[in-house]
Amino acid sequence: MFKRFALAGPLALAMVSPMSASAQDTAAPATQDVVIETTMGNITVTLETARAPVTTGNFLRYVDEDRFDGTVFYRAMRLDWGEQPNGLIQGGTRNDPERILDPIAHEPTSETGLTHDTGTISMARFDPGTATGDFTILLAPLSSMDADPASDDPSLRAGFAAFGRVVDGMEVVRAIFSRPLDPEAGEGWMKGEMFADPVEIVDIRRVTPAKR
Repeated sequence: MFKRFALAGPLALAMVSPMSASAQDTAAPATQDVVIETTMGNITVTLETARAPVTTGNFLRYVDEDRFDGTVFYRAMRLDWGEQPNGLIQGGTRNDPERILDPIAHEPTSETGLTHDTGTISMARFDPGTATGDFTILLAPLSSMDADPASDDPSLRAGFAAFGRVVDGMEVVRAIFSRPLDPEAGEGWMKGEMFADPVEIVDIRRVTPAKR
């Protein structure tokens, strides 16, 4: 956890030199926007490069190496409680050995300070530390995906690694979410959550953020 210290008055002004101002100008940005282009429309996502550097760095490597191009959104988890529509859509590499990279270290929300709200993009995983190239986007707030440091369950204690949010295109997310599901597709607890006709991810690419 980083602590910020504020200086006030003449001392603070005296410590701002041209060199320090230049260093601030060339510092790495705190976020990076990407566009998820699908056959149903575009989704723009702001990724937290400063607060979730491991998770975002992994996602951007998949983006830069075109590993997401031609993959699909294949799953919708629908919840019948809370704010509606409620649940998530899931897409990505589906553990394709030709596409996936090595699993990454887990960044819990208790360390990043991020939360699972409407439009949050988060890594799909099995056990903490197994995330590769699959991700979810939330339709409504879902705090149960946040890390719970007090839990006795290792998975709940770790939560899921949020690393950004949708800033444009939630109507596309909702349209994908509402597509018909195949009641027989999927295994175990995911049975019945697979789209009958998955939605293609044509391309994911970096973009310059629009003024917001």
